[in-house]
Amino acid sequence: METNTPFANEELLINFTPQETRLAIVENGVLQEVHIERASQRGLVGNIYCGKVSRVLPGMQAAFVDIGLDKAAFLHASDFSIDSSAAAIPDITDCVCQDQSLVVQVVKDPLGSKGARLTTELTLPSRFLVLMPDTPHVGISQRIEDDNERARLKSLVEPLAEEMGAGFIVRTAAEGVSRDALEADARYLKRLWNKVKERKLYAKPGDLLYVELDLAARSIRDLLHDGVRKILVDSRENYARLHEFMRNLIPEEAHKLEYYPGERPLFDLYNIEDEIQNALNRKVDLKSGGHIVIDQTEAMTTIDVNTGAYVGHSNLEETIFRTNLEAATALARQLRLRNLGGIIIIDFIDMSDDNHKAQVLRTLEKALEKDHAKTHISEVSPLGLVQMTRKRTRESLEHVLCETCPVCHGRGTIKSAQTVCYELFREILRAARAYESEQIMVLASQSVVDRLLDEESDNVAELEAFIERPIRFQVETMYHQEQYDVIPV
Repeated sequence: METNTPFANEELLINFTPQETRLAIVENGVLQEVHIERASQRGLVGNIYCGKVSRVLPGMQAAFVDIGLDKAAFLHASDFSIDSSAAAIPDITDCVCQDQSLVVQVVKDPLGSKGARLTTELTLPSRFLVLMPDTPHVGISQRIEDDNERARLKSLVEPLAEEMGAGFIVRTAAEGVSRDALEADARYLKRLWNKVKERKLYAKPGDLLYVELDLAARSIRDLLHDGVRKILVDSRENYARLHEFMRNLIPEEAHKLEYYPGERPLFDLYNIEDEIQNALNRKVDLKSGGHIVIDQTEAMTTIDVNTGAYVGHSNLEETIFRTNLEAATALARQLRLRNLGGIIIIDFIDMSDDNHKAQVLRTLEKALEKDHAKTHISEVSPLGLVQMTRKRTRESLEHVLCETCPVCHGRGTIKSAQTVCYELFREILRAARAYESEQIMVLASQSVVDRLLDEESDNVAELEAFIERPIRFQVETMYHQEQYDVIPV
């Protein structure tokens, strides 16, 4: 049977340095996703720990669990609900108590000020199957749409689940594979789970029972499909390691792994570095001349669509429609590229034609089908805003690569030189009233001092006359525009 390949003609590029590993997914020559894992900040998603409950919060129906990290991890009562048919979430006080030890798995990395998110519903993934040791259930990936194939896979996996006394999720990559391949995957996962159980017998709170694969191996396991033409690796040592990994796990695909020995950096060859830089900008230009503006906040991500310089070739409604269609495809790619998650609000340009609105939504839904993360378009709000969610398990690209600006502290703007000058005038008045001095010395940035000596010179002269002492200015090259000192001397 032919395997479903929703992402045709892909290449996986893996760049290794001692400090970090970077993976780029390129589809038809265009960068779609970037994943970064730093040696000093390995992701925790998938890791299994022996934890200890440090605090139970009945009001939040949650508990904080110490798993040996700087911050206690968060475990909600809903993550105890093993029976998917259960009508209600159990009470947290019926699930855990203070100082109790329990085995948990990380489902979300620590994000910002929040600790890791945990579950007690453990899973172990392999190439074709995901083992659920405590959940006797067989599920099939929703991306496998053929009913006959779903029935075939279920009939093959259910006996394995019954034999092992566990549950399985059949992954998209299993479409079309043989019974032998599924059995081999299931037995590998069973051996892996037995090792975890052995470690659990003598584990202490905070001990790590299972470590998820590193970025490179994990990506090969999870992202490789028939549409991937090749995997390029720029490290000879890691090529050998990954080749051995593929020979053991997926020998039939090992030929796709290639070592890249070129002098020109791998990411430069595919223009990945420039694309990463562009992905940190708020504004994304569209080919038509329009643009979208992306703002990431703690609560949500907002995306604003604008026609910009695009005037179209017919009427205004058609121009708006074409811009929105292009924006729908572009923003779906940006969500993947920037790894934006949580609540996302999209402000398309207002359209009066209901058929146009429906087409734009269909285009967005179609573009999101390529996303490896789970997405859901909830509704169009009464204000015409499209509301959607995208599953977030790891930090966004911006949060990985950037830190809050020490000048504006995340506002995204700084006070104008004019505003700072007027603040200075008020501060000079305070200093003149509070201290006896012969003169006032002002230390400020170049832009502020230039304005004080030029546009504000008349105001400075009036202020000197009022306080009856001279004001001197000195440029401090290390000061940013909002920074200044007023010193009576």
